[in-house]
Amino acid sequence: MKTVYIDFQDRKIPVFCTTVSHKNTFSLLKDALNRKVNSGKRAIKTCLETLISIEIIGSEAILHSRRENDTLALSLY
Repeated sequence: MKTVYIDFQDRKIPVFCTTVSHKNTFSLLKDALNRKVNSGKRAIKTCLETLISIEIIGSEAILHSRRENDTLALSLY
């Protein structure tokens, strides 16, 4: 499993992935996260405020937060 750190909201967030199927996966992830911060609903904003790690499985990003109930899946494509 590969671990990469991305900068998000002035924090370093670990991103875990087994295989990266597309070269731009991490840029797509950053774009999706920034878009959700600005235009997301309350549930996703709560998850992003308490984000501790991200796991990429295929074309989905599983956003892990401090509270297990706030964990969400985000489609990258």
